[in-house]
Amino acid sequence: MEQLATRFMDRIADEHPDGDRLRRCLQCGSCSGICPLGFAMEYPPHRLIAALRAADWDPILQDDSAWLCVSCFACTEACPAGIPLTEGLMAGLKSELLLKGKVPGELQTALGNTRRYGNPLGESPRKRAAWTKDFTLPVPLMAKQQGPVEVLWYVGDYPSYHPRVQQVSRSMARLFHSLNVSFGILGPEEQSDGDAQNLAGERGLFQLLAAKNAKAIQKYLFDVVVTTDPHAYNAFRHEYPHLGIEFPVQHYTQFLQERLAQLQPLFRHEMDVRVTYHDPCYLGRAGKSHVYEQPRQLLQAIPGVELVEMPHQRQNSLCCGGGGGGMWLDGFAWEKSQVRSSEWRIEEALSVGAEILAVACPYETPRFEDAVKSTGNEGRLQVRDIAELLVEAINPD
Repeated sequence: MEQLATRFMDRIADEHPDGDRLRRCLQCGSCSGICPLGFAMEYPPHRLIAALRAADWDPILQDDSAWLCVSCFACTEACPAGIPLTEGLMAGLKSELLLKGKVPGELQTALGNTRRYGNPLGESPRKRAAWTKDFTLPVPLMAKQQGPVEVLWYVGDYPSYHPRVQQVSRSMARLFHSLNVSFGILGPEEQSDGDAQNLAGERGLFQLLAAKNAKAIQKYLFDVVVTTDPHAYNAFRHEYPHLGIEFPVQHYTQFLQERLAQLQPLFRHEMDVRVTYHDPCYLGRAGKSHVYEQPRQLLQAIPGVELVEMPHQRQNSLCCGGGGGGMWLDGFAWEKSQVRSSEWRIEEALSVGAEILAVACPYETPRFEDAVKSTGNEGRLQVRDIAELLVEAINPD
C-alpha cells in the first residue's frame, strides 16, 4: 500500500506544475474548511493527503465521496502552500476511481456520450449548429467562410444543444452583428472542450477532444477565439498549451468589455432593475484567471441597472455545483449530502434584494432557474445571462 500511495503522489508531482508542493502540506485544513461539500466527504483534501502519507491507499479507493468534488478551485485558492489540489490531487484521485470502475452511473453516461458523440448530452454532431436554422440573423460556418474573420466563436456544448442556453447563443450572435464583428462557428467540426471531463479524471478523453478541436481550429484564419463557456476558456488558456496547442482566446465578457465604447451608444432601453452577479469558478479561481471586473463593467454600463454584491463574490464566490462533472452528478450529490449549492446561491441573491441573478456561464442559467423553482422563489428572481441583458438594453423587443 505504501508503494501505491507513493506512486500516486509521484505522479501528481510529475504531471502538474507545482505538483511537488503536495509534499509540503502543513495540514492546516484550509482546503477542507472552504470546500462546499467537504462536510460530506470521507476524504476531503487535507484528510486525503494525511491518508496518503500514512499509506492508507485501499480505504481511499473504497470510498466514492471524492465525486462530490465539483472542481470549484476554492481549495486551491485557499491553500497557503500553493498545492494544485483541484487539478492535481482531486482529479488524480478521480482518475484512479475511474480505473477501478467506481464511477456513478450519471457520470458514466456523460463520459460515454462524449466518447461517442463529442458532447456529454448525447446529441448528434450534425445538429450542433441546428440552433441557427430558424434564427433571423446569419451565423456563418467557418467551413463556408471566404477569407479570415475577426472571431472564431467556440459556441460549446450547452449553448449548442440545451434549449434554454440556445437563447443565450442567439443573444451572442446579435451582439456580434450589432458590433459589426466578422465571425464564424465550427458547427459540426466542434467537439466538447473537455475541461469538465478532464477534471473528472478522464485525461485520455480530454486529450482526444483537444486534438480534434485543435485540428478544426487551426484550419482557419482568425484574430481570436471567443468562448461562451468559462470551462472552454479555462481549457483553451490553461490546459491545451500543456499539449502544445495554443491560440489567442477570450471569454465573451472580456471581448465585449474591450468594445464597451462601441456598445454603450447602442443602448436605448433603461432597465431600472436591481442585479447581482455570480462569479463563475472558471473565470475566477480556475487557473487564477481572476476575470472579475469585466463582467461587472458590462452590467454597470446598462442604463438603469443597479449592481449589488452578494456576500460571496469574486475569489470567494459560491459554486453553482456544475464543474468537474458536477453537471452530471446531481443525483449522486443529493444522495450523499442532501444539499444543493445552487440553492444556496439563490437564497444569497435574494438576501441582497436582487431581482435578477446575472450569469456568464452556460451551466448556470438552467441550474439556477431550477434552483429558483426548487426553493419556491418563482416570480421573485430571474436568471439572465449577461449577453441577454446587453441585447435587451439594445432592443427590448
